[in-house]
Amino acid sequence: MKVSYKWLGEYVDTDLTPNQLDDLLTFSGLEIEGVEKVESIKGGLEHVVIAQVLTCQPHPNSDHLHITTVDVGGDRPLDIVCGAPNVAAGQKVVCAQIGTKIYTSDTEFYEIKKGKLRGAVSEGMLCAADELQLGSDHAGIMVLPDDAPVGMPAKDYFHLEEDYTLEVAITANRSDATSHIGVARDIVAVLNTRQGAHKKINWPNVADLSQAADTCANPIRVTVEEPTLCPRYTGITLENVHVADSPEWLQNKLRTVGIRPINNVVDVTNFVLMEVGQPMHAFDADQITGNHVVVRTLPQDTPFVTLDGVERKLDRRDLMICNEQEGMCIAGVFGGQKSGVTNSTTRVFLESAYFNPTSIRKTSKRHGLKTDASFRYERGCDPNITVWALQRAVLLLQELAGATVASKVVDIYPQPIPRAEVDIDFQRITRAVGQEIPVDAIRTALTSLDIEILSETPSGMHLAIPTCKVDVYRECDVLEEIMRIYGYNNIAIDSHVNSCLSFSPKPNPLKLQNIVSDYLTNNGFSEIMNNSLTKAEYFENNPDFDASRNVHILNPLSKELNVMRQTLLYCGLECVVRNLNYKIHDQKLYEFGRTYAMALNADQITDEHKVTDKYVETPHLSIFMTGGNNPEGWHAPVVPVDFYHLKAHVMNILRRMRVNITRLDFVPAQEHYFAEGLDLVFRDSHKLLCSFGRLSKETLKRMDCKQEVFYADINWELILKGYPTKEVLYAEIPKFPEVRRDLALIIDKKVQFADIERVAYSTEKKLLKCVNLFDVYEGKGITEGMKSYAVSFILQDKEKTLTDKQIEAVMAKLQKNLETQLGAHIRS
Repeated sequence: MKVSYKWLGEYVDTDLTPNQLDDLLTFSGLEIEGVEKVESIKGGLEHVVIAQVLTCQPHPNSDHLHITTVDVGGDRPLDIVCGAPNVAAGQKVVCAQIGTKIYTSDTEFYEIKKGKLRGAVSEGMLCAADELQLGSDHAGIMVLPDDAPVGMPAKDYFHLEEDYTLEVAITANRSDATSHIGVARDIVAVLNTRQGAHKKINWPNVADLSQAADTCANPIRVTVEEPTLCPRYTGITLENVHVADSPEWLQNKLRTVGIRPINNVVDVTNFVLMEVGQPMHAFDADQITGNHVVVRTLPQDTPFVTLDGVERKLDRRDLMICNEQEGMCIAGVFGGQKSGVTNSTTRVFLESAYFNPTSIRKTSKRHGLKTDASFRYERGCDPNITVWALQRAVLLLQELAGATVASKVVDIYPQPIPRAEVDIDFQRITRAVGQEIPVDAIRTALTSLDIEILSETPSGMHLAIPTCKVDVYRECDVLEEIMRIYGYNNIAIDSHVNSCLSFSPKPNPLKLQNIVSDYLTNNGFSEIMNNSLTKAEYFENNPDFDASRNVHILNPLSKELNVMRQTLLYCGLECVVRNLNYKIHDQKLYEFGRTYAMALNADQITDEHKVTDKYVETPHLSIFMTGGNNPEGWHAPVVPVDFYHLKAHVMNILRRMRVNITRLDFVPAQEHYFAEGLDLVFRDSHKLLCSFGRLSKETLKRMDCKQEVFYADINWELILKGYPTKEVLYAEIPKFPEVRRDLALIIDKKVQFADIERVAYSTEKKLLKCVNLFDVYEGKGITEGMKSYAVSFILQDKEKTLTDKQIEAVMAKLQKNLETQLGAHIRS
């Protein structure tokens, strides 16, 4: 928000410079993002002076130029070549000296330099009115009265105004500072508290409407049908309004703060908005059908043409200011095209209302309309200043537009909003701040901020908070107000340092995540972080997800971000596709993220999947691989990523996380988004730990992905819960040798290597160290429906060398269990 330095000076008497105000406000909770000098004429007429033409002779080499000598009040006259037809000796003129910048637009200019025109030296320029933005005349140079003082800077002669704007960063909790008076209140409070000043806000005059009566034939009636959306509505009818351009002082004020002047009526409403922070709207009273204003909502998708000429479809929740037939204005957001003030308007209905902040914010966001009014309404205006703002606007319209009051003040306020009352305790404030703040300083800070002290005791105060401070309603809020006014810089820094021992649970989730991240990164993966919001379309008619379990966003920014994600799959694929569009074909990506769904009550898990009002957040690790497994190079061909590359990384992660692989069942993936894949399920609890595989063509086509992608999803929550609490103990490398034995097994095609591992490890727990599959054969010599597995077994005893008898006994036991449990037999 832009604030004018000179305008601020009308409400608080101070000799602080703009830069000093910058520091004062920034260190009292109102951050100033920048200070900019503003001039009513671009360039400020720098180096331009009042001059007198001493001599004027025709140029010998031109039929229209003149060579003049000009007195600019300096050490000597200047030689200037001038092409104006009206130049003559003895004239008082405006002279642009060397170094003057003549602006042709807001950003473009040319600089006056010493030069020669057809052989004659020229040391400046005699200016026309339009060249200096002092008028529109370009017929000749400006000729001033004879009493114009030679040598006077033109900016002083023309009373050129300059100002400074302070760009204030208004946070959501500072609705009280969205005006010049609001900012001035903070200045007064800081100066009174820190410097012992006794300043007060210079409140401007307002019209006395206590005796206003209905003098017009048909006064405007008001009905509020939605009091929860419009707790207070104030208005008045004015007649004999003469719509015209605003005076220069008003236009300059509005331009300084970035508002384009329109006419005196609209400009007055904008002036009051910037002065006191109360948005107002002026209606052409003759366009209010039935002389009746109705504050209500309209049916869904009702068309409404706003002031910018755009037809918008209204939402049934949008609050509207209507007449008896149609809408006239989107309340608190944007006016309508038909009911606005025009040059032919003579009767005005002036509105000053308080609207529900939440309603205004949602309406503004739905229609993508951000206005000065909605900016203030959605932060919370002061409901108890509407009448004062109306009185202020009426006085200005009486002075600037000749308006006369034609009705009583309409003030519909069925349930007045009371001031919040807060108790503060001095001891609690001291504990929170770290040092004692003098009670006098607390009292000064609060009263300067218009916070009333209802009662005071030696231990604390009972306060009434003004309704302009909508975010102050607790003791901690009052403490924040005291602290920012007293000054955080005034709190001494204690040299005493306190420390505490930190305790992190074991296993440390962050540490485990970093271990896996380091592993993946070291193997060529890049970490991605996607938005937890996605579109509901992904989960509709999707056999892998229940759309009824979507966690919907109440007020989504767009249809693309209207639900929380149930899986990391689709966000990750969006990232893959985006990279493919940038011609990045080889990708290895991983993401640690959470999934969100409505929780299923254990008693309600039925085919209908009824949901409760609770939510479930589950941490997951997703892995994506596509393109080549290794970078292109001369020494080795590029190997395309396949299922086994992905499986190797998944198994390495599980081993690194100390997952007991023998407790897992490897079953074909049940997810429809896989063309082929595996699910790793805990045998005892039947919980899915991990699924990985090649994504189906249908899934890839849905995401417009034209390249094969392999995907893994690991339930990180189960990893953390199952991580052993015992530390890993390192042992000496065994001194005794390993022994390898191989078996060629004929087994049913349905039997997996994981089944062989499970049987082997359960058979021999002490001596068996490793089981490995090194060959698979199907074809000639093998019965149909069967396959041949060549499996190696590594045996080792840590305490002694194994004997042939021990080895044969173990292998016999393994062979027997494989035959009885899996139907395997030795290939001959």
